[in-house]
Amino acid sequence: MNFGPGEWALAIAGALLVGVSKTGISGLGMLFVVIFAQIMPAKSATGIVLPLLCFGDIIAVASYRQHAVWRHLWRLFPWTAAGVVFGYMAMGRINEMQARLLIGTIVLALVGLHLVQRWRASGDEAEHGWWFAPFIGVLAGFTTLVANAGGPLMVIYLLAMRLPKMEYMGTGAVFFMLLNWFKIPFMVSLGIINAASFTLNLWLAPAVFVGAFIGRVILKKMNQRVFENLALGLSAAAGLKLLF
Repeated sequence: MNFGPGEWALAIAGALLVGVSKTGISGLGMLFVVIFAQIMPAKSATGIVLPLLCFGDIIAVASYRQHAVWRHLWRLFPWTAAGVVFGYMAMGRINEMQARLLIGTIVLALVGLHLVQRWRASGDEAEHGWWFAPFIGVLAGFTTLVANAGGPLMVIYLLAMRLPKMEYMGTGAVFFMLLNWFKIPFMVSLGIINAASFTLNLWLAPAVFVGAFIGRVILKKMNQRVFENLALGLSAAAGLKLLF
């Protein structure tokens, strides 16, 4: 890809943010998706971002896997896998604007739901109906394949479960590693990941690893309430960005 200096600077910044989001500040997902969408077509950007996420997942799982709460993974992943399949089938049937409006509306509605639930709930884990995990799982799988926008939905789910920040990071790390590797064959089949895009991924991989190191340092210094509010605020911002 024939990038100029400014485009390379944006690509490196985006790769750094991928790393930071994986080990420090979750909820940054839409920011680096937007950065890559500024320097290449939207579908190409999706194909560039996914392998970078996989690189970051390796560091995140190595760092936090011992904190993963597995019952949430078993509860979510089958539904998320189904959502990925639905997204694969829908890729040729909805346009990008329709997908953005749908995802943005859902994210903002769930942010509102979480705020109400946090205000009303007490105890270690928020109470939700039986539908909550399947609903979030299918939507996260669908949106992550269509627009790499499943992150904000997972932020809302994990916050709703009232996980401490280390359990949040460990559960999210394992979940997204499984999800992102599951997505790769679908993206290759669609031609979105190819030899040219993966070559760029290899050039940007060091920036992902540097970002992951920075994210670990940030996480150690951040208290639980700031962590939750920052993750939720970034998810709301992502939803608004999708709408406007």
